[in-house]
Amino acid sequence: MTKLITGADGKPRCAWSASAPEFDAYHDMEWGYPVADDIRLFEKICLESFQSGLSWRTILAKRENFRAAFCGFDWNRVAEFGEADVERLLQDAGIVRHRGKIEAVINNAGRAQELVEEAGSLAAFFWSFEPDRASLPEPQTQSTSPESVALSKALKKRGWKFVGPTTVFAFMQAMGLINDHAKGCCCRDKAGQLRQAFEVPS
Repeated sequence: MTKLITGADGKPRCAWSASAPEFDAYHDMEWGYPVADDIRLFEKICLESFQSGLSWRTILAKRENFRAAFCGFDWNRVAEFGEADVERLLQDAGIVRHRGKIEAVINNAGRAQELVEEAGSLAAFFWSFEPDRASLPEPQTQSTSPESVALSKALKKRGWKFVGPTTVFAFMQAMGLINDHAKGCCCRDKAGQLRQAFEVPS
């Protein structure tokens, strides 16, 4: 199965970007570029947990609704949600109405508070699991990695939920902890250049 497809502009891109019209912009402007912003990192790991068993297209289409429902993924505010908020969110047709996943976001908001106390920032913790780029396999050939397994275990040990190795690997791909743009993709070099200029949080 080819990992590349030629876009309408004649440029080669990761083949998955042609799966839905809205994927082009997401692929070109966001996916695989390094992120150090804690809110974006928390949002993404929450959205990846919602994607479990669903398509990313479903989640991406509802992303603004998720942001509104979860206070822009400000974990300090979400950590204060109670049962009334869970019931409210279960009635919100703009998001994925799955009790376990909603409760996981609220739980993980509290765990994020603890993780910031421990590591200084979410970014510092997540980026400490960045793999050695020299050891990375061929792009887009795996759904987990030793590093995603390790990060998943570390989060679960700290009480996080819905953060299995596959979910965590997708998070690492999207947030630029690995450059998984296919070789030959028009965005692979850009992702690499951004990573070279990126200061790893500590």
